[in-house]
Amino acid sequence: MTDGTRPAGSLADIPGDGSGKDAVVVGGGLAGITAALALADAGVRVTLVEGRPRLGGLAFSFQRGDLTVDNGQHVYLRCCTAYRWFLDRIDGTALAPLQDRLDVPVVDLARPEGRRLGRLRRDALPVPLHLGRSLATYPHLSLADRAKVGRAALALKGLDLADPALDTQDFGSWLAAHGQSARAVEALWDLVGVATLNAVAGDASLGLAAMVFKTGLLSDPGAADIGWAHVPLGELHDRLARKALDSAGVRTEVRARVTSISPDENGRWSVQVPGETLRADAVVLAVAQREAHDLLPEGALDAPERLLEIGTAPILNVHVVYDRKVLASPFFAALGTPVQWVFDRTDASGLREGQYLALSQSAAQDEIDEPVAALRERYLPELERLLPGARGARVKDFFVTRERTATFAPTPGVGRLRPGARTKAPGLCLAGAWTATGWPATMESAVRSGVSAAEAALSALGRPRPRHLFDVEEAA
Repeated sequence: MTDGTRPAGSLADIPGDGSGKDAVVVGGGLAGITAALALADAGVRVTLVEGRPRLGGLAFSFQRGDLTVDNGQHVYLRCCTAYRWFLDRIDGTALAPLQDRLDVPVVDLARPEGRRLGRLRRDALPVPLHLGRSLATYPHLSLADRAKVGRAALALKGLDLADPALDTQDFGSWLAAHGQSARAVEALWDLVGVATLNAVAGDASLGLAAMVFKTGLLSDPGAADIGWAHVPLGELHDRLARKALDSAGVRTEVRARVTSISPDENGRWSVQVPGETLRADAVVLAVAQREAHDLLPEGALDAPERLLEIGTAPILNVHVVYDRKVLASPFFAALGTPVQWVFDRTDASGLREGQYLALSQSAAQDEIDEPVAALRERYLPELERLLPGARGARVKDFFVTRERTATFAPTPGVGRLRPGARTKAPGLCLAGAWTATGWPATMESAVRSGVSAAEAALSALGRPRPRHLFDVEEAA
């Protein structure tokens, strides 16, 4: 960036249509990238400003020796139509394919008879029959629990997601009131819910939990089919995203942290970064809620302090490199052990010999600050219990990545704290997975928020919506 003051869209290499409409997007995570692409596609001149040296927000990669490591394992579902739109927009769909059909191996270590494998998978039948056979034969639940799970699923399907009262209740109490045993919660509801909500059922809003299960498991037979990146996340969310931004004419600045946002005397916006003031007709603030609170000008929200009431939840990722292959499937989930989900990241990381496994540990409040040595002592024996092939394998590397504020906490009452895209300041919009998307803190929520913010900004600018822009309302 250069010293001095200049309009955001004044660079000769940024195309425009003569309208003079400029926008600044603050934050280069999925929400900010989406907003920038959508605005540029509508003919707005866009500058994207990111404080980190890369794009991608909290879904990124880094180098550890010869390994390319994702900071954490991220997956999406077939029902994540906004993120699928995003992948298509950056030409990344082929690099993050979906399963042909939901199939999750679940290994249980809690049974007296020892290690037992079950599966959660769907059939090519209409909802709810698509999961009927899987639940009927799921070995990790008793016959009585399986029957009660079916009844609870039907009750969940009948909930109205638009009812604000759902947000005031916790999912765990609702499950207990609908006959779900502690075992059923552990072996099914939390198996899915912890990974998607980043909270156990007792700590999660019924509204958000119902949204996850209704949309993912009870809307369309293929809604819960799982997709994940077969390349490092940085390949998608940084390299391909930056290429798409460049092609759209977006000026992208990294290592540039915004220090203030303020309206000027002409009804435009001044966005201050070190050494430069960017001028814009619209601003999308696509940063974490606490940073958004600090940057919002006075009067932009009626109760800005509510942003500080939105809690955060951590995710811990444990990374293990073995000298040989110990896992045959791409991933599995676990019960009766501290291990939650295990993914094979060997090919994606560039590892040429041995196998690299990543353990994704959500709702990790009790472990997020534990020393690596203590985590190694806990998790390596658990992997040997889960994977017989690991018992004779040599551990070549063991390390952890910690995201202490990985997501917003989906606690009861959080819905009333999440603001929409529009603020009271004309032309200033909010984006981020923590805003009022109706989804928990996922990549899907981030992309949806970027679309909503771009749409709000376009409305303030009097610009038409691009025809090919993903339609949040139709897909919700």
